[in-house]
Amino acid sequence: MSGLSPYLRLLRPHQWVKNGFVFVGLIFSRGWEQPALVAQVVLAALAFSLAASCIYVFNDLADRERDRQHPAKRHRPIASGAVQAPQAVVLGALCLVAGLALAWQVSWGVLAVVAIYLFINGAYSLGLKHVAVLDVFIIAAGFMLRILAGTLGVGIAPSAWLLLCGLMLTLFLGFAKRRAELDALAGKAGSHRKVLNDYDPAMLDQFITISAGAAIVSYSLYTVAPETVALHGSRYLIYTVPFVVYGIFRYLFLLHRRGGGGDPAAELLRDKHLLVAFLGWLVAVVGLLA
Repeated sequence: MSGLSPYLRLLRPHQWVKNGFVFVGLIFSRGWEQPALVAQVVLAALAFSLAASCIYVFNDLADRERDRQHPAKRHRPIASGAVQAPQAVVLGALCLVAGLALAWQVSWGVLAVVAIYLFINGAYSLGLKHVAVLDVFIIAAGFMLRILAGTLGVGIAPSAWLLLCGLMLTLFLGFAKRRAELDALAGKAGSHRKVLNDYDPAMLDQFITISAGAAIVSYSLYTVAPETVALHGSRYLIYTVPFVVYGIFRYLFLLHRRGGGGDPAAELLRDKHLLVAFLGWLVAVVGLLA
């Protein structure tokens, strides 16, 4: 099993947590009452997981020289030499084919969304990652496509409020990631990621503050919107807001006081405060809607 470990790490399965965004539409439409719909959304999430792993593999291939200059990323399988380039190409190609096949199995809509995700990530890797601000918007677009795959892709009408909230939340996480990279690389950020030369802590703090506030406000407004109350027959979703606020504030604490914020999926899995806030929110939402 130890021989497979580098290949498994290359796929970054802990990052599949991000594909929880695919389930947003299922949760807020109470689609869990329809087993066939649940199966479709699960397959869509798996398709995104494989597509994301494909992107990680080819990004690590392209960035292997820069990763060797990073204090943490130099331990990645390709940068460290644990996985050779030809083996990585084969693994990435297998993930690509399997991901597209699963997406097609769900619907043409999901296949189109996954294809767009692969395209914009390819454009990101080929040059757009060097364009300040746009680089983070492309990252956020990946999360928005996950929401669309789990809504439009399976026949669920997406809520404009939730799409707005998802955009603001993912922009917050993206700019926090850039802030964490600046702190971690301490003066050598540009040698690892060229775009970091165009960022500075004060500017990123402004972007983070604006996007965090907008995420909280948009989610709060969604919970009390007349259409939300009419759809779910409940005015009590507002009581899930404290979980969201605490989670965002905790993330800011980790970013500024604990050297975290560079990897949202890893932070969620290893920080018990974030994990409890997320699980508390999920249980509260499902309980109230059910």
